[in-house]
Amino acid sequence: MKLYKSIILAASIFVTLSALGQDSGDHTFTLQQCLDYAYEHNQNIIIANLEIDISKAKTGEYLSAGFPQIDASANFNKNFILRRTFVDASNFDPSIPAGEELLELEFGTPYDGDMGIGLSQMIFNGSYFVGVKASKTYQSLSTKEHIKSMIDVTESVTKAYYAVLVNQMLLETVNSNYQRLDSLLRETTIMHESGFAELLDLNRTKVEYNNIKTQKINSKRAVDISTGLLKFQMGMPVEQKLTIAEKLSDLELNFEEDLKLNYSYNRRIEYSILETNRQLTELDMRNNKAQYLPKIDLVASWGMNTGVAEFSKLGEFGNNKVWTDYQLAGLSLQLPIFDGLYKAKKIQQNKLQLRQLEYQRFMLENSIQREVDQMRTTFIMNLDLLRSQDENKQLAESVYNQTKIKYQEGVGTNLEVIDADNAFKQAQSNYLNALYDALIAYVDYKKALGILKID
Repeated sequence: MKLYKSIILAASIFVTLSALGQDSGDHTFTLQQCLDYAYEHNQNIIIANLEIDISKAKTGEYLSAGFPQIDASANFNKNFILRRTFVDASNFDPSIPAGEELLELEFGTPYDGDMGIGLSQMIFNGSYFVGVKASKTYQSLSTKEHIKSMIDVTESVTKAYYAVLVNQMLLETVNSNYQRLDSLLRETTIMHESGFAELLDLNRTKVEYNNIKTQKINSKRAVDISTGLLKFQMGMPVEQKLTIAEKLSDLELNFEEDLKLNYSYNRRIEYSILETNRQLTELDMRNNKAQYLPKIDLVASWGMNTGVAEFSKLGEFGNNKVWTDYQLAGLSLQLPIFDGLYKAKKIQQNKLQLRQLEYQRFMLENSIQREVDQMRTTFIMNLDLLRSQDENKQLAESVYNQTKIKYQEGVGTNLEVIDADNAFKQAQSNYLNALYDALIAYVDYKKALGILKID
């Protein structure tokens, strides 16, 4: 069966990750409860949640530049060799011809120090205000990426859940076939002992009986493997026991209603993410343009400095003859004049990026339209096949029942019964494969429409 292939492919992943489980417990979940658990424990969603927290922290980081910036500083120096300054000696002795003799003067003290507190407050910075809006838009992008992760997890968990339900149906079907063949084997054994059936008939029935026993074991394993895959998609430790609380008949599957829906680009999270990226690019261009504007900051500082000949005097902070204070306040203006066309090239890049995004939007719209058409066609084909296989299953069951009655009345052969039984089992297998394919196509179609449910 196709279903077996997809389940067995996941078996190696499940076995490899089985050692990672840490907690234990029993759960009986519906599909919605499985999704709720996955939204909280799936590692991809946890990573996406952390990304939202990171974007919030980055927004706060950027906003902090608009608050007052206060710094304290202190330095103490021992001047082993004082800096010398050379001056014309004629400045001090007019009798000396100008430029004939230079005096070497030392300025400073053996020890000096400076302590102070500085404050700056942004008054105007056009780039900052654009950046604040851009940081909030980036935060919105992180939220949309989180939604995309939730949609992807919804898809994987829903498909895994459906796989468990179909495998449970398979196990129920195999159990029913087992009971049917067990009954046939007992009847054939009695008929053989009474001389109404040949040994060949009995052996042929035993072969089919042994086959169904093996299939019963494999079906149970398929349920366990698909349940393990579901737990993996949910982020549930493998030690925990998961029981499915529903059957397929309990689910609200609106096949026909969903087929009537029209697609809308805006329902697709990928389209919304692309639009947010466009907004970020436009804000980046506004930011680059704003850098042509002047920047004005308020600055203020207070401090003390000193210069002494003895090291011990550096500690006399209360002596205003040793430590003298200073204060200042003012405005700082930065006016960009020429930067080698740096900002102009950045703006040119932004314009080209916007053109790229426009082409990407056009491509995404075409891709969404093609995907919806393809998924809708696939879904319809699988629904038609499911109806056909369901009818075949009912017909095969009817043929088997009629063949068995003929055999019991002595007008049919055991070989006809075995052949009818094999045909019935094959019809059941075809039906379950078609059911699984239809369910998977249903999920793909809803995702393509952008209506995959997220609560």
